[in-house]
Amino acid sequence: MAIDRVKAFFAERGMEGRVLEFDTSSATVELAAQAVGCEPARIAKTLSFHVGDRVALVVAAGDARIDNPKFKARFHTKAKMLRAEEAEQLIGHAVGGVCPFAVNDGCDVYLDATLRRFETVFPACGSSNSAIELTPAELEDLCQPCTWVDVCKLPA
Repeated sequence: MAIDRVKAFFAERGMEGRVLEFDTSSATVELAAQAVGCEPARIAKTLSFHVGDRVALVVAAGDARIDNPKFKARFHTKAKMLRAEEAEQLIGHAVGGVCPFAVNDGCDVYLDATLRRFETVFPACGSSNSAIELTPAELEDLCQPCTWVDVCKLPA
């Protein structure tokens, strides 16, 4: 199970006690915000895209949306999300639990600037009922190698 891979990832870093598991689903931004008890914007959702022969994982604030012109300028291709059935095979995590931790080879992690608005955010941990609270700096450390990007927009 992907949650076990992610828990092992955090155990290697002495952080296993920080992984939160819920009795209810946290598979969407709204459900995760309810389970955690925070505003939806603080959920760090991981979006997955085909970029050439690799997968780009873009971690963004829960209220952010991909800005297609920014995405194309950064990645030199249209934003084409992975199909749900591709996620587990290519990333190592199924839809609802996709996260930037303990991912398969061939995945590149990008952290969107929309996350920097918050003191802490809550990315998933490989399952549809898990999360961890991290500062943006901790998220960056844990996702190495990763790159900060600006490919999202916030609602007006």
